[in-house]
Amino acid sequence: MKAIFTSLLAASMVMLSSFVQPGTIDEVIVALKSGDATGLSKYFDDNVELTLPVKSDSYSKAQAQVILKDFFDNNNVRGFELKHKGDSPGGHYCIGTLQTKSGNFRAHVFLKSKGNKEVVKEIRFQSIE
Repeated sequence: MKAIFTSLLAASMVMLSSFVQPGTIDEVIVALKSGDATGLSKYFDDNVELTLPVKSDSYSKAQAQVILKDFFDNNNVRGFELKHKGDSPGGHYCIGTLQTKSGNFRAHVFLKSKGNKEVVKEIRFQSIE
């Protein structure tokens, strides 16, 4: 009886886990693929470190959204190819290639845990020669 109960419990856990919403890092990747600065900014921390080919600084959430929207619009994002994602102390990160009409950019996005959620702390785009 105990074995049957344990098997049913394990099967239930597997089935329920398929209904869990994707993690923040996956939602950030979706926003990058479509060049959606507004969607991406939903996950920004209060201040975000942005490193772009022409500027680099710490910006408020609102400033970072405007700067990123301008960058995406000026370069006309075509997609994002994920190369790697993983865990870092206190959060997650992803590395990939942002594909644009202006050329490709190496992308690094770092998230950290803040309270009971994860927030984007840093985004870097470096031109690929």
